[in-house]
Amino acid sequence: MDNREEIREFLTSRRAKITPEQAGLPSGSRRRVPGLRRSEVAALADMSVEYYAKLERGNLAGVSPAVLEAVARALQLDEAERAHLLHLAQAADGSDALTRRRRRSTRQWTPHRSLQWTLDAITAGPAFVRNGRLDILAANQLARAFYTDVYATRHNQANLARFNFLDPASRRFYPDWDQAADVGVAILRTEAGRNPHDKELHDLVGELSTRSDEFRTRWGAHNVRHHGTGTKRFHHQTVGELTLAFEGLEMAAEPGLTLTIYTAEPGSPSEEGLRLLASWAATQETDATEPSTSS
Repeated sequence: MDNREEIREFLTSRRAKITPEQAGLPSGSRRRVPGLRRSEVAALADMSVEYYAKLERGNLAGVSPAVLEAVARALQLDEAERAHLLHLAQAADGSDALTRRRRRSTRQWTPHRSLQWTLDAITAGPAFVRNGRLDILAANQLARAFYTDVYATRHNQANLARFNFLDPASRRFYPDWDQAADVGVAILRTEAGRNPHDKELHDLVGELSTRSDEFRTRWGAHNVRHHGTGTKRFHHQTVGELTLAFEGLEMAAEPGLTLTIYTAEPGSPSEEGLRLLASWAATQETDATEPSTSS
């Protein structure tokens, strides 16, 4: 796969983020580029300027792990960025061919019965399975109620990125909208490096880039991240403010999928809010399944 442009933009964007002071270098007064110069990165990585320039032009095919580690160290990459660089290098020389995840079509994949049973057994918090494109593939009752705004608009296609950037309701649902937007794009950018052959992902990115300036700007920043645990704020249309902790668990039986579970602090107003949401969801489901008694 020719991913030289992706590599070039990622390395250039990381170089621009490191100041001379952060790298332990004199800043000087006649700098014409943000961040470090190529020559400075090359010196920090103990390689020639010509060789580093070749790497930054996108030529990572055949590069050794030691060289990648030297570049990562010079650019002060975090763990998510290091993994992204490695995935870009693997895709460049085709060494990901044997480990590449089988491309899964969201429309065709259905959860095993045991997975849905597991989700349904989680009753105190929203629990759902997503892929790297942020498609919600399976959910328990509370998650369906929690994401009622996402499911309400058919165009969202149960995709959290489409909801975030194309649905006005997301501005209410995410009180910290900018943060949610940053995280969503970083997850998609991480997936693009890990699974560069996913046509559905390319189509999604193209759609969002065309229709959302907010997305396009963030996508161009090339930020990546691991999104495994944390706390988020939400505003649900039925129960109001919720502050929830989350855990994201990689699924061993389904590589590439993540099980996410939201919970509230015991005894908090958010825990009571989830109880109210669960009660509302049960009522909605009962109303939807009961036959009409009207004649």
